[in-house]
Amino acid sequence: MKVLMFGWEFPPHITGGLGTACFGLTKGLLKHGVEVLFVVPKAYGDESQEAVRLVNASDVVIDLKEEIYQEYWSKMTYVEIGSKLIPYFSPDDYFNLISKETLDDVEISQSLFSKQYIFSGKYGANLMEEVSRYAIVASKIAASNTFDVIHAHDWLTYRAGIAAKKISGKPLVVHMHATEFDRSGESVNQLVYDIEREGMHAADKVIAVSNLTRQIIIDKYGVDPDKVVTVHNAVEPVEHQEHIAADKGVKEKIVTFLGRITFQKGPEYFVEAAYKVLQKDPNVRFVMAGSGDMMNKMIRRVAELRISSKFHFAGFLKGDDVVKMFAQSDVYVMPSVSEPFGISPLEAMRSSVPVIISKQSGVSEILTHAIKVDFWDTDALANSIYGLLNYNALSKMFRHHGKVEVDNLKWENAAYSVKEVYQSTL
Repeated sequence: MKVLMFGWEFPPHITGGLGTACFGLTKGLLKHGVEVLFVVPKAYGDESQEAVRLVNASDVVIDLKEEIYQEYWSKMTYVEIGSKLIPYFSPDDYFNLISKETLDDVEISQSLFSKQYIFSGKYGANLMEEVSRYAIVASKIAASNTFDVIHAHDWLTYRAGIAAKKISGKPLVVHMHATEFDRSGESVNQLVYDIEREGMHAADKVIAVSNLTRQIIIDKYGVDPDKVVTVHNAVEPVEHQEHIAADKGVKEKIVTFLGRITFQKGPEYFVEAAYKVLQKDPNVRFVMAGSGDMMNKMIRRVAELRISSKFHFAGFLKGDDVVKMFAQSDVYVMPSVSEPFGISPLEAMRSSVPVIISKQSGVSEILTHAIKVDFWDTDALANSIYGLLNYNALSKMFRHHGKVEVDNLKWENAAYSVKEVYQSTL
């Protein structure tokens, strides 16, 4: 079986968990005899191709005058953006929608419809323009390759998937890693929501990363429940983890938050719980690793609470730096307000770190040896942190059983389920 897969990032060039999940899934699919042609907007040349053949969309040359593209592109909508739109964060409010009902007799912008598009591969001010260009290039790639199924990850690639289906007639599977409701609460960005809905309704099957996400897809997007399938994520094993240095450089115990510092991840609840823990146990340091639109607000709040000497902002971490951070951690906390899945607790448990996660996370559906609290209950969160730091038997139990549990959550098992979804469309 051969799959044409569309993503937006691929390790080591990642912004969040999406690229990590794509990498693990493709490696798992290879073990089940599935060949993956993986398309990204921009390839840097140092990506691992052990499990995929990577296609750089920036290298694809097309001619929009070719008849094969005309039907699909007779109607097209694109967006001009006056401020940054980042798929993992809440989008800014300013959007200017430009709808071209038909391209006939319309002067085509050379910048948008040139024969070869050089993608930034970023999430900046021209993101929607790149999403539209990516869909155009997807038409060319679909027309030029042989494959059995199309697989598109998250809203950024849904229109590319639709274009590839239109050109090839092959079945489309879309993968929902996070909905607009997860990113923005009830204040959704209508443009992003519309693309998500369009992609899921055009798809033959929809993969959700948790039952929580599956229910949102059914309730909020009106998708037929019979075509929405839950496949939980997994985690990659770490080779030579025993050689990772765990020298903290400080005598205190370390509690870590690792994720985007944005509404969805609940960073403010971590800060408030840190303050409560420090009132009872000053022998603790808290680390917030990540970046995001709430960073400055969190820094100000830490200063207001006068805990700056015990609180550190580590910035965005990836790769070996994540493994090193976990090697130095005594507790990992994920207090997400809305988390479709959440791979980072699995990464922490893989490193024998006890974890506290919110009940409002998809990963809570599959984990047994993790402490689960409501994201808003900072008292329960603080008490859980204090307990894991001060009761050695409790900590030891979660370290041991947590690692055993997560070592059995393999990407090859998730990939087997994904392959079954592919086969159901053929």
